[in-house]
Amino acid sequence: MNKKYYVTMTDKVMSGWGKAEGKINKLVLMCDDYHEAIIVYNHAINRKNMIYINICENKPYYNSNKYYVSWHDKNDYSDWYKK
Repeated sequence: MNKKYYVTMTDKVMSGWGKAEGKINKLVLMCDDYHEAIIVYNHAINRKNMIYINICENKPYYNSNKYYVSWHDKNDYSDWYKK
């Protein structure tokens, strides 16, 4: 069984308005393995709008009263998974 990994981050530009009005905008990118998570993590740290970037082994949970969370994978964020 392959263990899933999750790369979480806060988009400081998109927080507080639009779908995230009054909330913190979190992105969670699901990864098939740790190697893939490292690739996604490296893309995230090179983006100035992303802060609080983490790799998690357990599926993260965020309170919907405080956070707007969008879940992504290589089907919709494919460039993030390329070296």
